[in-house]
Amino acid sequence: MLSLKLPQLLQVHQVFWEDGIMSGYRRPTSSALDCVLSSFQMTNETVNIWTHFLPTWYFLWRLLALAGGPGFRAEPYHWPLLVFLLPACLYPFASCCAHTFSSMSPRARHICYFLDYGALSLYSLGCAFPYAAYSMPASWLHGRLHQFFVPAAALNSFLCTGLSCYSRFLELESPGLSKVLRTGAFAYPFLFDNLPLFYRLGLCWGRGHGCGQEALSTSHGYHLFCALLTGFLFASHLPERLAPGRFDYIGHSHQLFHICAVLGTHFQLEAVLADMGSRRAWLATQEPALGLAGTVATLVLAAAGNLLIIAAFTATLLRAPSTCPLLQGGPLEGGTQAKQQ
Repeated sequence: MLSLKLPQLLQVHQVFWEDGIMSGYRRPTSSALDCVLSSFQMTNETVNIWTHFLPTWYFLWRLLALAGGPGFRAEPYHWPLLVFLLPACLYPFASCCAHTFSSMSPRARHICYFLDYGALSLYSLGCAFPYAAYSMPASWLHGRLHQFFVPAAALNSFLCTGLSCYSRFLELESPGLSKVLRTGAFAYPFLFDNLPLFYRLGLCWGRGHGCGQEALSTSHGYHLFCALLTGFLFASHLPERLAPGRFDYIGHSHQLFHICAVLGTHFQLEAVLADMGSRRAWLATQEPALGLAGTVATLVLAAAGNLLIIAAFTATLLRAPSTCPLLQGGPLEGGTQAKQQ
């Protein structure tokens, strides 16, 4: 009879370690099967895996439910929303896979997170499509920023992937700079994508219900709050820094980061749907936005460009000698080092 044995877990002094996480680490040379089995074992990665695996199916369900609605796909007005939902399904799935298989080897760990960063970059581009189509302030419509909003978001995705992947090469020599680069790599596209919302918020501040089509829904507010909380958790490593060892399995910042990110995407979807409905009659009087062919082509070209960037960093990593400090996985492979995700 076939029996499966759960992988052995390690302590902080045996592996690359997270700030404030003292136990529950998987062996840094696990097999693919061990990695999968560990998702059903309580490790310090288990909640990270499931908090993005389950939402993947939720967003896929929302995509299929919307796309399967009567006449939804046939209406060009809806296409930017559907294109937004594609990377919204991709990024939690990529994150889930990264957390699952990152303990196969030091090289695998970096490559897994390269792909994770690429998926997040595509998500930042995906956000630009519905914002350009449904959420632009009236005074910005067909202006220069509106015309270049999506192409600029595509370029931002390349910058995001490049900086975040490069930051992994600085983790040991300059951990502070690595953290700053990675945080900035994701903060900048977020700020750019949400410029239309910030402008509308400024216009409507203190005006109550007298904003007309510029009014933001409550879902916009929840989305922005979750995004800010996500950034805070990513940068602060709280609460585990205040009580090392107490949040190893449940409640550490990366788990809370995942939950806030998924909630933020949910509220973002609801906010986009609210803008689609409340502004449709007004937007119908404007010139049509980017068509389906242009929308999909932009996303495909951006995906190809991001994959090329990831391939370049992966090739550099594969050429690095095994004695490179970046590829040392802990005492089991030659020395304890600090790690940042």
